[in-house]
Amino acid sequence: MAKNIQAIRGMNDILPAVTPLWQFVEDTFRQLMKSYAYDEIRMPILEKTELFKRSIGEVTDIVEKEMYTFDDRNGDSLTLRPEGTASCVRACIENGLLHNQTQRLWYTGPMFRHERPQKGRYRQFHQMGVEVFGFAGPDVDAELIMMSARLLKNLGLADIVRLEINSLGVSEERQAHRTELVKYFEQHQDQLDEDSQRRLHSNPLRILDSKNPAMQSMIESAPRLADFMGEETQQHFTRVCDFLAEAGIAYTVNHRLVRGLDYYSKTVFEWVTDELGAQGTVCAGGRFDGLIEQLGAKPSPAAGFALGIERMVALLEGKNVSVNQNPDVYLIAAGEKAEQLAIVFAERLRDINKDLSLMLNCGGGSFKSQMKRADKSGARYALILGDDEIAKNSIAIKDLRENKPQIDIQLDDYSQIAKLMLNDEALLIDKI
Repeated sequence: MAKNIQAIRGMNDILPAVTPLWQFVEDTFRQLMKSYAYDEIRMPILEKTELFKRSIGEVTDIVEKEMYTFDDRNGDSLTLRPEGTASCVRACIENGLLHNQTQRLWYTGPMFRHERPQKGRYRQFHQMGVEVFGFAGPDVDAELIMMSARLLKNLGLADIVRLEINSLGVSEERQAHRTELVKYFEQHQDQLDEDSQRRLHSNPLRILDSKNPAMQSMIESAPRLADFMGEETQQHFTRVCDFLAEAGIAYTVNHRLVRGLDYYSKTVFEWVTDELGAQGTVCAGGRFDGLIEQLGAKPSPAAGFALGIERMVALLEGKNVSVNQNPDVYLIAAGEKAEQLAIVFAERLRDINKDLSLMLNCGGGSFKSQMKRADKSGARYALILGDDEIAKNSIAIKDLRENKPQIDIQLDDYSQIAKLMLNDEALLIDKI
């Protein structure tokens, strides 16, 4: 017997038991994007490797160790996208969406990184992202943060997350800070762990984000980027903070918040939680004004954020959130004539209202077995069609959740069927 083929490690099936939570997160996100008047964009999963080397940075962990990269049959180096921002910027440049224009965009889909799989961190993971282009002021930074706050509130997760913000300044300020940071860490080189030693001259800012307990005291005394910022950068960040305060959004300024990608500048933020262990960041983003020029187009201000769907779902599961996906109605068809009529009747009900969730019994079975299936489906009502009902041109309506008398109604009287099924303001009001 052939050996069963299994999924790739870290690339998980999302089974029907949990997909309702995924749909809840995705639907809540889509509705939010509509309320802010953002437009959807869809990008390919595969991109040229050079896109991520130029945008993310060749000395980042993502490019050095985590990307799924291969040569195709033409010898071109291609990469499964490890994040969405670079792809979104590439799409906007290529399709002329940035020149003398502003854009408010969102996207969702799978991303890929070859990491050690653990809770909240997988090799195929799913993100929802938001990107805005052409807005230089702090108001759009604040809008993005407020938008993410509203999303977490709408998902019912606001009580288990907290907001941390920081400013990374502009490139000249970061370069001045970098010089002093390298000098400082060189003086404490014996306290640096292996990862920090490797990053010392290539990406020293990332050392500030180290979670190594033995390094925390030394890192806390390191030069702060805020001390190298000019007046314009400081005013920008102050205005962002003022907007948040006016909106009543609590935050903490975390001077060690640096983000893991090279293209960030000025405002950065993260929503973090203590509910997911080491993978505590559930939503993060900020401003990346230099990325568009870095990818070959005319300079344009830009900002955005992304959140991991897996982590959102894990938080919902931790709060024992459930989403009712049971059908509204289960249609029982007892007998050959009833089966032939029922499938057409079911389509007629769906024609009347597209929101109706109706499960038609398939595969035959006795009346008793079909009733068991109806009950197991979780439906509130059973519609019963058998030989007796056909002879009387009627259909029976039975409440499966309350002890109420069964009702017979004319088979073609759809409006009356609805009234009798829904006279107690049950879940199906106005659906049929």
